[in-house]
Amino acid sequence: MKIIRAEKAGFCFGVKRALDMAERTVLSSSTASLGPLIHNKQVVEKMEKQGVRVVGEVKETEAGDTLIIRSHGVPPDIYQEAQRLQVEVVDATCPFVQKAQRLAAEASKTSQVIVVGDRQHPEVQGILGWAGVHSIAIEKLEEASELPFYEKLSVLAQTTQPAANFHSIVDELRKHTKELKVHNTICNATEERQTVARELAGKVDVMIVVGGKNSANTRKLAGICSEHTQTYLIETADELENNWFKGVETVGLTAGASTPDWIIEEVNKKMSNMENNEMNEIMNMEDWAAGMQSLHRGALVKGTVVKVTHDEVFVDLGWKSEGIIPLKELTVSSNVQPSDIVAVGDEIQAVVLRVENEEGNPLLSKRRADEFAAADRLKEYAETKQEIQGKVAEVVKGGLIVDVGMRGFVPASQIQPGYVEDLNQFKGQTLRLRVIEFDPSKRRVVLSQKEILQEELAVKKEQLLGTLQEGDVISGTVKRLAQFGAFIDLGGVDGLLHVSDIAYTRIKHPSEYVNVGDEVEVQVLKVDKEQGKISLGLKQLKPSPWENALEKYPVGALVTGKVVRLAPFGAFVQLEDGVDALVHISQLSEKRVNKVEDIVTVGDMVQAKIIECKPEEKRISLSIREAAEEAQATEDAQLLADQPEAPQVTIGDVIQPDSES
Repeated sequence: MKIIRAEKAGFCFGVKRALDMAERTVLSSSTASLGPLIHNKQVVEKMEKQGVRVVGEVKETEAGDTLIIRSHGVPPDIYQEAQRLQVEVVDATCPFVQKAQRLAAEASKTSQVIVVGDRQHPEVQGILGWAGVHSIAIEKLEEASELPFYEKLSVLAQTTQPAANFHSIVDELRKHTKELKVHNTICNATEERQTVARELAGKVDVMIVVGGKNSANTRKLAGICSEHTQTYLIETADELENNWFKGVETVGLTAGASTPDWIIEEVNKKMSNMENNEMNEIMNMEDWAAGMQSLHRGALVKGTVVKVTHDEVFVDLGWKSEGIIPLKELTVSSNVQPSDIVAVGDEIQAVVLRVENEEGNPLLSKRRADEFAAADRLKEYAETKQEIQGKVAEVVKGGLIVDVGMRGFVPASQIQPGYVEDLNQFKGQTLRLRVIEFDPSKRRVVLSQKEILQEELAVKKEQLLGTLQEGDVISGTVKRLAQFGAFIDLGGVDGLLHVSDIAYTRIKHPSEYVNVGDEVEVQVLKVDKEQGKISLGLKQLKPSPWENALEKYPVGALVTGKVVRLAPFGAFVQLEDGVDALVHISQLSEKRVNKVEDIVTVGDMVQAKIIECKPEEKRISLSIREAAEEAQATEDAQLLADQPEAPQVTIGDVIQPDSES
C-alpha cells in the first residue's frame, strides 16, 4: 500500500507562531490562553502540562498574569478589559486575521460590513467585534440572497473560507448594493492546503484527513476530499481501522492547520505498519526468556564478540557464519565508535534481523535487544514516576535523544524550566529524567527533566513562602520586566516589584531603574501564601524625601526646579526625586493666565517661592509670581542703592549775597 503525504499539511504559520509565543511566555510568567490555543485537544493538553491554562473569560485571570490571545483573535473590548484588570496581554493573533480586523474596522466607518464565514467561530466573532454591532456574518449563498439592499457594502472572508463559496457570495452581494468593496482575506496557506488536498484526493483510493473534529478548517478540508474519494477524518492514529485499507493500493494523507507534525507522523507510521508490522514478527517476551537460539527473524540470541571494526561488530553465535551488527544497530547513540560500546570477548544479546545477508551472515541488532530488555523497566518507571538517568546521545530538531535502554526523546520544552536557546550544551550530559509517555509497540519513550526540577522548585517555593515575613529585606535577580513592574526571582519563587514601589519619583517603565539580570535588594511588602504571591518594594529601603521636607523647604524660601507636567489648574515642579510641588495657575504670573502652557512648558527650569509646605500630606505650594515680585523689588532696591548721592544744598547756597551791596 502506497502512502502519499500532501506537500501542504499540518501547522500553518499563524498556529505555529501562537504556540511558539505561548511556549516562550509560560517560561517566565503565570500564563493563560483565552480559549484553547488551537482546535486540537492533544496539543492543548500538552500545553496545559507546560503551564498554559485555558480560561473562558479575562476575569478568570489575576493582576500580574499574562493572557495569550490565540491566533483566532478577539474583539477590541477584550484588550480593554485586560488593561482594566492589569493583565498583561501577549497578542498571538494570526497576522492574516489582524489584517481582516483592521479592514473591518475601517470599512465600518463608511459602509455595511459583511463577513463570510461561520458566525459561531471565534475568528469571525472577533472580526465582527472590530466591525461594530451592525456588521453581519453569513456562511451560505442562500443567506446572501435574502439580504436587503444597501447603499454601500464591504465584504470580508473568514481566513479559512473556501474560495469558491466566497466568490459565489460576492457575486450575489453585487445585486444588493450600488457600491461593493471586496476584501479577499482568505489565507493563502489555506487556499494552497485545500488545492493540494483536492488534487491528491483525485489520485488516491482513500484519503485520511488528520485534525481536530471541532476545527472548521479541518472539516472543510475533509469535505473537499470527500467530493473526490472515500475520506476519513481522524484526530489520532488510534482511530485508524484495518478494514478501511482492504484492497487499497494508494492512500492520501493530509492534515488541518492545527495538527502538529508528531500526530501526522504517528498516523503515517501506523498505516505503514498495517501490512508489515515489525513488532508482530519479533518473538514475545516468553520466547526471549526461554533463550531460544534458533536463528529466525526476531529471535533473541546470545553470542561472543570476536571482532570489532570501525563500522561493524562480528559475533560468534555457534552457527556456520558469524553474526554481524552494523553500527546503527549497535546503540542508540550516534557519532560513536563500536569500540566504545563493546570489546572482543564480550558476551552480548542481539535480535536477528535477517538470517542471512548477501554474504550469508546473520544480520543482528544489539540495540533492539537492549530495547526489549528495557521495556518492562521503562513501563514500571512510567507508572511509578520514578526518576531515572539518561545520557544525551544527540541533538535533534525540537529536543534531545537520550539513551535509557532504548531511544528516548526529551522535547526542548521538557529539558528545564525556562526557555533553552542552545540545545547543543546538553550533548554528552547525563540528565535526571521521568518517563511521561511510553508506548512499547511504537518503541516511543518521551521523558522530562523539567517535571523533576519544577517539583523541587515547588518545594523551595513552599519553604520560602513559609519563612518570608513582611518587612524582610532579601536579595533577588530581575527575571522579567512588564509595563506595570518587574518580576524578581527570589530563589524558587517570583515576587512582583510594582512600578509604584520602585522609586519615590514617577516612572513610566521599570527599565528606568532595573534591567533583566540585575541583582537587587528589596523589601517584602506582602506575602499571600494561598495565592503564592509576594509583593516587593525597592523605594522602601531608602528614606522618603518628605521626611525632612519642612527643614529643606521652609515657607518663604526661594527654590529652583524643573517643570515635569502640566494640568489645567497649574504646573508641577520637581524639586528633587520624589518631591513635586504645585504652582497654581493663579501663582504663575501677576497677569491673568488663561492657559498654563502660555507661561511654562514641560522641561522649563523655574524659580519660585514656597508659600506652603505640608510634608504629612506630601504637598508643597509654590508661587512664581511672588518670586518674581521679590526679585523685582530686590533689583529696584539695588538700582536705587547704586545712584550717586546728591550734593547738600543750603538756602545760603541758593540765595547769593549782592556783591555790590
